[in-house]
Amino acid sequence: MAGRGTASEAPVVPKGHGYEFRAISDPSGLYDLVEPFGADENNPSGICEPGRKTGSLVSSFVIEYYSLTKIPVVGVSASKGGSSINAWQPGGSYLKDAIDRLDSASHYLIRHDYQIRKKFMVWCQGETDGDQEMPPDEYQIKLRKMLDAMLTKGPEMCFLIRIGNQRDLPGQYSGIIQAQTDFCKNYKKAVLVSTKFAEMSARNLMKDSFHYRQEAYNLVGSEAGRNTALYILHQFYKAV
Repeated sequence: MAGRGTASEAPVVPKGHGYEFRAISDPSGLYDLVEPFGADENNPSGICEPGRKTGSLVSSFVIEYYSLTKIPVVGVSASKGGSSINAWQPGGSYLKDAIDRLDSASHYLIRHDYQIRKKFMVWCQGETDGDQEMPPDEYQIKLRKMLDAMLTKGPEMCFLIRIGNQRDLPGQYSGIIQAQTDFCKNYKKAVLVSTKFAEMSARNLMKDSFHYRQEAYNLVGSEAGRNTALYILHQFYKAV
């Protein structure tokens, strides 16, 4: 998710709780995580949308995640607003760029003696496929192909944030919403961590037919961060 919110209305990540590795604009260090997350991470031969990232759910996700796990997060931006799952298929420039960014972050952290406890990805995408009326079965097949390729490159799990509704055509995305729900029931390495975007139209937290106010991002990020942390604590660290 690229994030079309308002950065000044996002919560401030406490010092030491989260960092951004800027794989494109400055891969020489870690930055304190601030909004708009990923704003400068534009690769002309891959993921690129200058000036479009204005405020996301990443900060609220990290705050909630850290509050439960006490593990800092290094975030790597690899998002393109309005992109179809077709654009994320193996062999395409977006997925290659995302993998390259992850590799760059991993190599940096290892070289500088950081302990990488876990590698995960967070995925929120699908409105464009709903607009284009992609059949749910086709969406699931293409999502699986993308994740099969991505998860061989380091991430252990995909935490999926389900899309919400189109404000003015409430049923437009129902097929993709159901596809994402079903996918997480059947794909062992995908976990559904938030369904809260579906509430935002009724709560008047959409600023147009497609995009959300920052308050909506904050609420969804908190839910997703909390559920991700709980999953990790109970599934990955229960033997520790």
